[in-house]
Amino acid sequence: MLESVYVPGTLVRHPEHPEWGVGMVQTAINNKITVNFEDQGKVVLDGNTVKLEVVKPG
Repeated sequence: MLESVYVPGTLVRHPEHPEWGVGMVQTAINNKITVNFEDQGKVVLDGNTVKLEVVKPG
C-alpha cells in the first residue's frame, strides 16, 4: 500500500526528473501523491505510474 511508504515528510526523488531535486511528500491518498520538490514546486503524481525513490538520510 502506497500510503505506508510515502508518509508525509518522506524525502523522495522522481526517477524521470532528477532536475526537480529532492521533494518532500505532503500527502498520499488513494495512489495520488503530492510532493513539494525543491526545484519544481508542488506536483501531484499517480502512484500507479510513478515509482518515487526514497532518499535515505545521512
